[in-house]
Amino acid sequence: MTSAPLPKRLSPSSRDALRQHFHTLGPEDRRLRFGSTVADAGIDNYVAQIDFDRDAVFGVYGDELHLAGVAHVAMADGTAELGVSVLPGYRGCGIGSALFERAGMHARNALVRVLFMHCLTENAAMMHIARKFQMRVVAGGGEADAHLELPPGDASSITREMMLERIALFDYALRSQVSSMGRITDAALQKPSTKD
Repeated sequence: MTSAPLPKRLSPSSRDALRQHFHTLGPEDRRLRFGSTVADAGIDNYVAQIDFDRDAVFGVYGDELHLAGVAHVAMADGTAELGVSVLPGYRGCGIGSALFERAGMHARNALVRVLFMHCLTENAAMMHIARKFQMRVVAGGGEADAHLELPPGDASSITREMMLERIALFDYALRSQVSSMGRITDAALQKPSTKD
């Protein structure tokens, strides 16, 4: 990543990109993300069942327009469960924290009172994020539950969320144009000359 992470809200049209993101995770990363080793078929089923109307899914795109990081906010009964994954080559760039902040802001504005994360205690990245954002962490038996009580959304938080989404959309459009221009330039440079 060459710029600050800008999480963008994803839509059902992003299912293929989500599948690709999760398929790219190795067995250990899948275990840390899902709590157990998950085969490709399990990932496909998980992605197919995401309810984009009820839940929120955010992504941070890498330079090649693939999902470098993903957050899934599953909503239920005034609470939201958060799952985050970041591809190995993009770790340490602030993507996980940016996804957490964006997900928390969305949950707050959706009138969610408690943001919840469940992970393995050995998942150092998620444990770090939980502590960084002052979540209440209860650990035992190799697993941890982290809770964060959210203040009610207000005009300021709603406006901030809308602005962040517009900036993320602009960033994605710009990256898309740069990527398209790169492909056009590469194709032009590879085209054989017709002159004799």
